[in-house]
Amino acid sequence: METRRKYAFDWELLGDIALGRPNLGAGTRVEVYRLMQFAFRDVIEQEYGTDAVDRLFYASGKLAGREFYAHLLHEVTEFPAFIKRVQELLVELGIGVLRVEEANMATGSFVLTVSEDLDCSGLPDVGEVICIYDEGFIAALLECFTGKPYRVKEVDCWCVGDRTCRFTADIDE
Repeated sequence: METRRKYAFDWELLGDIALGRPNLGAGTRVEVYRLMQFAFRDVIEQEYGTDAVDRLFYASGKLAGREFYAHLLHEVTEFPAFIKRVQELLVELGIGVLRVEEANMATGSFVLTVSEDLDCSGLPDVGEVICIYDEGFIAALLECFTGKPYRVKEVDCWCVGDRTCRFTADIDE
């Protein structure tokens, strides 16, 4: 017997903001987003451990990246136009400022930065990179565009004293 999942993601769950929030609109403060994110992280870590948090946040980022691509980027066919549109959307939505530092189209390897990152810019130095959701999100965007599996790893983060988040992205073979 198959049971319906209570929390299965669907783009429609983003809702009609204009209808539902006629006075407050789509905006909220970064602190509210971070309050939710870090509360989730803490509870999951207490229940299941640090590795589970990282695995779940990476997977959540991948799901979000796939949906983001499917609904906002699927019509872009050239890589420069793809990157330009991702940059525009991330700024428009207040997620961050994306830059491509290195791109090797022959190998499919990239070094990307996200400044003013929604997840961590302005946080204290905790000695750990924390943008694991972003890793999954970026991996999914690249996978959807190229049709190849990607592994993305954050190598610099505000939370280890850097002033931008830097990610390496390589085809995962």
